[in-house]
Amino acid sequence: MNNTREVEVVVIGAGQAGLSSAYHLRRTGFEPERDFVVLDHSPAPGGAWQFRWPSLTYGKVHGMHALPGMELTDADPTRPSAEVVAEYFAAYERAFDLRVRRPVDVRAVREGAGGRLLVETSDGTWSTRALINATGTWDRPFWPRYRGQETFRGRQLHTAQYRGPEEFAGLRVIVVGGGASGTQHLLEIAPYAATTTWVTRRLPVFREGPFNEDLGRAAVALVEERVRQGLPPKSVVSVTGLPLNDAIRQGIDDGVLDRQPMFDGITPEGVEWNDGRRLAADVILWATGFRAAIDHLAPLRLREAGGGIRVEGTRAVADPRIHLVGYGPSASTIGANRAGRAAVRDIRRLLAETPTQPTEPAQPTEPADSIEPAESVRSVGSAAA
Repeated sequence: MNNTREVEVVVIGAGQAGLSSAYHLRRTGFEPERDFVVLDHSPAPGGAWQFRWPSLTYGKVHGMHALPGMELTDADPTRPSAEVVAEYFAAYERAFDLRVRRPVDVRAVREGAGGRLLVETSDGTWSTRALINATGTWDRPFWPRYRGQETFRGRQLHTAQYRGPEEFAGLRVIVVGGGASGTQHLLEIAPYAATTTWVTRRLPVFREGPFNEDLGRAAVALVEERVRQGLPPKSVVSVTGLPLNDAIRQGIDDGVLDRQPMFDGITPEGVEWNDGRRLAADVILWATGFRAAIDHLAPLRLREAGGGIRVEGTRAVADPRIHLVGYGPSASTIGANRAGRAAVRDIRRLLAETPTQPTEPAQPTEPADSIEPAESVRSVGSAAA
């Protein structure tokens, strides 16, 4: 008995990128459950936002853009962003009747018969003519590897596991990473911890002055060029630098944001540099970012030699049926909105040009290459699409 269900489009992930895509599908005449389906492995609405630490209040969130067609208004800036955004996303799903299916884990996307794709999930298999992948990065926290890391007797955790500063009271904490999360963690933890130390691989770059539209376009263009070449995407923040706001200035003046060069190894008691310097620590907090959650696409063999998927706009160059929204240059909230619209426009054109073919039993496929990036990565805990 074949329990495969057929739709025109499958959307994987119901964060900002997935909901934006679903909205534009709905707006242009696609009916949920009949023409398209949205699959999300999170337990509730909210995308990755629902897993953010409680101390990250909505007022501390920078550059959160509303989803298309429905503004987020009157949000209390003192409430946790996880609560505010989750409630907003839930209301959005209801308002546009998007009928997100959750929790559904997508295990693999394979070539099917008749030019269709097979999406294998924990809730059965879907056969589709096009796919919008909007799985983001929260699933794939990046853990660098250093000599002696497994010998450390203290606690190691990643930003994905961070729940707030109180648990570090009286401890000696090393924060690794020069991005926005690393600086936010340091500023929060410093009043509680016995000591904090900030280490980064590169000198942090602080940005003076307003971040205008021209600078934004230039930053996005740099990220876009990487994915066009098939390289793993970097975040937009990695090319824009950190905004030099009042909190950052105070952290520099107080000595909290006193950057040290990256250590060379980890000892049972702390970390060490090759020049002989050692530092004792109780905690190492890895604020080292995330990688794209795209393992389920491995059977399609989309990955280039450079380690990423080559993308033009949102379309995978190797397979025009696949669109990656919220990947690379569209990883910001406003970028995800625009990318969702662009992906739907291209998919409508593709479906109009490609007649539906009769579905036949799929032929067995050869084992897929791994889509693991070159860097060592391990997943930690629950995550959102």
